[in-house]
Amino acid sequence: MLDRRRDGWQAVKFTLFSISAGAVQAGSFALFNDVVKLDYKYSYFIALALSVLWNFTFNRRYTFRSAANVPRAMALVALFYAVFAPLSTWWGDALSNAGWHDYVVLGLTMVSNFVLEFFYQRCVVYRGSIDTNDVARRARERSQETI
Repeated sequence: MLDRRRDGWQAVKFTLFSISAGAVQAGSFALFNDVVKLDYKYSYFIALALSVLWNFTFNRRYTFRSAANVPRAMALVALFYAVFAPLSTWWGDALSNAGWHDYVVLGLTMVSNFVLEFFYQRCVVYRGSIDTNDVARRARERSQETI
């Protein structure tokens, strides 16, 4: 069931956690690309994996407040990235080799990931299990105490 207030707050939290995951991704990309001097595709893929783990952990617990089976949720996220990671690595490497600045490519890829992943997690991964964990239960209890 759609709830505009809850869904809007989810979008805000997802955005904030994605910004933090973006910092993880950009920082680790800079480390591997500029310090270790790996090729774009390797730097990008390692940084993406680190940011996905970060983002999954926080969004499951606090954005979607889901008690869904963790291995199942991770498998669904892995399916998303089984498609997104190779495609974004391919187009990122192609654009980088075509002379685009690595950080412009990374930024555009991160924005497309942000939008696609929110809708995928909201409509596929956590569909039917939103607001089912202990964080959501405590929030409901607190709101009923004030009534």
